[in-house]
Amino acid sequence: MPFCLVALLLSASVLRTQEPERGPDGKTSTHVSGVILLAIPGRPFSAHTSTEWTRTLADGSTITTHLDANLARDSQGRIYRERRSFVPANSKERSRLNEVHIYDPVARKQMLCSTRFFQCIVGSYAPMTFFETRAPGPFADNTRFLTREKLGTDVIEGIYVTGTRETTTINAGVLGNDRPIVSTREFWYSDELQTNLVVIRDDPQEGKQVIRLSKISQAEPDSHMFEPPEGYAVRDDRMRTRTAR
Repeated sequence: MPFCLVALLLSASVLRTQEPERGPDGKTSTHVSGVILLAIPGRPFSAHTSTEWTRTLADGSTITTHLDANLARDSQGRIYRERRSFVPANSKERSRLNEVHIYDPVARKQMLCSTRFFQCIVGSYAPMTFFETRAPGPFADNTRFLTREKLGTDVIEGIYVTGTRETTTINAGVLGNDRPIVSTREFWYSDELQTNLVVIRDDPQEGKQVIRLSKISQAEPDSHMFEPPEGYAVRDDRMRTRTAR
């Protein structure tokens, strides 16, 4: 074996022994939930939804990001909504569309369509048709406490709404916290559409999230919104689940 090749192999072996033994560092991905849509028939609408997320860093500085998306519900109760990426606030960047979610309460199926793979995965779906509201007071084995207050009424996008603020206190020591953690959630609810038009979450761990619906139309949405996007492959995982059983 030539001397130069031996030297190269020895050099590579030495470098390998000097490298730290650790795996690659993964990326952190956080999903911020938007407003919840109930799968109820006879209340069609479509809207633009915006989310602004502000987090305070340890040095007191803040990071504010933003995303825009679309959602809709038709007369059958089918739901269309988009999942997009956050972009820096006040930038010229546009929120990138990552996924489209379609929920069909009649067929009891849901489709998750990935813009990366041009594929829709079909799964089973148990439609949610009403909100469950926790009663004020202690919960979670008395480690947390919930209070609720009424904020009155308002009009958003020409639609009558009622406001509610919930305050949740987590007792000291529950999460390793040396003092109680207090977070608030504010809802402006439309009985006409049976959904929240504004949601404001303020949590010292997650930061402040403001979700608003705008450009609200109560006309019947385009039926094509509730079908797989053109050119996407469709894979039905419900058959695999039945086979596995």
